[in-house]
Amino acid sequence: MNVRIALAVLFSAAVAAPAFAQSPATPSIDQRQARQEQRIEQGVKSGQLTPKEAARLERGQEHVQRMEDKAKADGKVTPKERARLQHAEDVQSRKIEREKHDGQRDMNHDGKRDMRHDGKRDRDHDGKPR
Repeated sequence: MNVRIALAVLFSAAVAAPAFAQSPATPSIDQRQARQEQRIEQGVKSGQLTPKEAARLERGQEHVQRMEDKAKADGKVTPKERARLQHAEDVQSRKIEREKHDGQRDMNHDGKRDMRHDGKRDRDHDGKPR
């Protein structure tokens, strides 16, 4: 399963790269999206992100890409559209940071969360293992 997630991340990066190159009106947004994709890939490789977390973050990146495509549909990105895109990127950046440092790990890349640093498994609100 983890191999599938890694392949999905690589595939989405490969698909997104040409789209980034085709958008001269938003080069800073494109560069930021590329950096955030790299952060997600690095989190998967290091085990900081579980497969579910990585998939959720990828969907968020796809949402930002759709917003950018919509903004550029008329041939010009207005200052208001640019501000909305930057805000969406800020939100995604915070989500990536939060997910990478939330203590859930998949260090052995088996698609399951590993033990927390204190040796206990993550538990739901009612005390049951997740």
